[in-house]
Amino acid sequence: MRPRIDWMTQADERVLEFLHEKDIVASPIMIAANIDYTAEYISRRCRKLANVGLLQRVDPSNYRLTDLGRRFLDGEVDAEEVE
Repeated sequence: MRPRIDWMTQADERVLEFLHEKDIVASPIMIAANIDYTAEYISRRCRKLANVGLLQRVDPSNYRLTDLGRRFLDGEVDAEEVE
């Protein structure tokens, strides 16, 4: 079971799940197109997820899931690890 994180949105979980399922490096534009949110909103959420270590920014416009992000999705992380 995943930890409950107060600031995390449904979009955040969908971003993480998308990157995990596809196992790719992707831009917020590509992610947004696949999960039905605006690119601007997903860009902000990706920055937040990268700031807490769930995503890694690999260049100015692309992100990938980190090991911490994978462990979060698998329910192996305490909420304090990503606050």
